[in-house]
Amino acid sequence: MEFALVCTRISILVLLLALSSPCKFIQSPMYFGPLKFLQSTSSASLDFGKIFFNPPSAVLRPQSPKEISQLLNFLGASSFNKVTVAARGAGHSIHGQAQALNGIVVEMESLPNSIKIHKKGDGESECSYADVSGGTFWVELLRETLKEGLAPRSWTDYLYLSVGGTLSNGGISGQTFKYGPQISNVLQLDVVTGKGEIVTCSPTQSSELFYAALGGLGQFGIITSARILLQDAPQKVKWIRAFYDDFEMFMEEQQLLISMADKVDYVEGFIILNEQSLHSFFSSFPSNPDFMPHLHSGSPAVYYCIEFAVHYPFDDEESKIDDVFEVITRKLRFMRPFIYSVEVSYFDFLNRVRMEEMSLRSSGLWDVSHPWLNMFVPRSGITQFRDLLLENISPSTFEGPILIYPILKDKWNANMSAMLPEDSTSPGKENVVFVVAILRSANPNTCSTKCLKGLLHQNRLIVEAATNPRIGAKQYLPHYSHQGLWSEHFGGRWNRFLARKSKFDPLHILAPGQGIFSRVSPHSTE
Repeated sequence: MEFALVCTRISILVLLLALSSPCKFIQSPMYFGPLKFLQSTSSASLDFGKIFFNPPSAVLRPQSPKEISQLLNFLGASSFNKVTVAARGAGHSIHGQAQALNGIVVEMESLPNSIKIHKKGDGESECSYADVSGGTFWVELLRETLKEGLAPRSWTDYLYLSVGGTLSNGGISGQTFKYGPQISNVLQLDVVTGKGEIVTCSPTQSSELFYAALGGLGQFGIITSARILLQDAPQKVKWIRAFYDDFEMFMEEQQLLISMADKVDYVEGFIILNEQSLHSFFSSFPSNPDFMPHLHSGSPAVYYCIEFAVHYPFDDEESKIDDVFEVITRKLRFMRPFIYSVEVSYFDFLNRVRMEEMSLRSSGLWDVSHPWLNMFVPRSGITQFRDLLLENISPSTFEGPILIYPILKDKWNANMSAMLPEDSTSPGKENVVFVVAILRSANPNTCSTKCLKGLLHQNRLIVEAATNPRIGAKQYLPHYSHQGLWSEHFGGRWNRFLARKSKFDPLHILAPGQGIFSRVSPHSTE
C-alpha cells in the first residue's frame, strides 16, 4: 500500500513537471499506465557492469541545465522526500553508480552537444581550452579539437565516456604520470548543485564546489559543462610493447620510463596470464606477436608487458623519433627479442580500445557482466598486492586484461574529492602509486549467476586485504556496501566530504547509486 502510494506521488510529480515546463520526460509504463512515450526507462536501469538493475520511476532528458535545476529545486521544496536523482552519461559504470531506484535518472547526452574551442592568443586566452557540455563523449571532443591541431592532455583508455562522468571520478590512463588525471586538467566547471543552484566554479571562483565536484562521485552536483585544457596535438605516435618474465624488473622499468617524461608520453603495463589474455591484449595492436610459446603449452608462468608511446614532434622528423626510441630501449632489460613497435595516427592510438570493443562485440562478449575491480596501490605494497591477486584468481581461466601502471601523487590536487593511498609509514614521501585494473568479464557461456557472485566475492576479499595498512591500497571507482566503509575509504578527509555534502546537497538527493547517503526529508532536523 505504502509502495503504491509513493509510486503514485512520484507519477504525479513527474506529470506536473512534464505539463508545466519544457522538460522532456520519458515515463515508465509500470507507473504511468497509458501515459507512454516512445522510449522507456529500461536503459537507465542497467549499466556496463550488468550486476545491478535498479529501475527509476522516470527519466529526464534535459535540453538545458536550467531544466535540471528546476527538477532539483522542485524536489528540494516538495514533500516527495524519497525521490533521488542520478546523472547518467555513457552508462559505463560498474556497480549501479548512475542508477536511481524508484527515483529519476537524468540522461546527460540529451544536453546540446556544444564544443567551443579557444586557441591560445585568441582574444584574452592565455592557453588553449575547450568549453564542452557534460554529456559529450571524449571521442567527440577529440575529433573537434584535432581539426584545430589541438587535443586535451589527459585521457581515459576508452573514449566513449562522457566528460561529466569521468570528471566525477578522476579520469586516468597512461598519460596520467605526465599530466595528472583528467580532473587535474580542468580550468572551470558549470555545476547544478543538489539544491538546484547553477554555479560556475573554478580554482578562484566558488572554489570549494569546483574541488568537491572533481572526483566527487556526483555527490555534490551534476557537471553540465567543463573547460578542458588543450595542448598542441602530435600527428603520429610510436607505440611500443616489451615483455618481461620478472615482476620486480617490470615494476622498476615502468618507474624508469615515467622518470623520462621529456621523452616518454604514455606508460601502461599488463599482466599476461594465459593464451586468451595474450590474444585479446593484441587485438588492438597492429602487429603479429611471436611471443610466449610456453603459454601455448600450458605453462603456469605469468608474464608482463610494458606498453609505452612516444609522440612524434610537431615537425614530424622521423629520425628524431628513432633516436629517442633508441635512447629509451638501451636502458630497458626486456626479454629480447620480444619488443614490438608500430606507428599509428594520434587519433587511432587514443581510440585503440575501440578496436578491442569491436572484437568483443563480434564474439558476443561486450554486453556481458563485468565484475571489474580498480585499485590504487602504493609502490611499497605492489608486490604484496600482486601475490594477493594471484592467490585469489585462477590464471588459467581468467578472462579479461589486468592493467598495472604507475602514476605520481604530486600530479593530483588534494583539495579534490578523489582519494589516493595515504602513506602511513612516511607521510608524503612515497610519490609513486600503481593503478591496478582487474577487468574481467563473466562470459555467460562459462560463468553462471553463481559464478558471477563468486567473482564479486573474490573482489571483496581482495579489497578487504588490500585496504588494510599492510598494503594500504584504495579503490578507484569505489563501491562499498555501507557508510562505515565509505568513512574508512576517505579516512582523514571524511569530515570534509560530509561538510561538502551538507553544503551542496543537504537533502542527499544526488547520486543514490553510490550508496553513501540516504535521502533526507526537507522537513528533517538533521
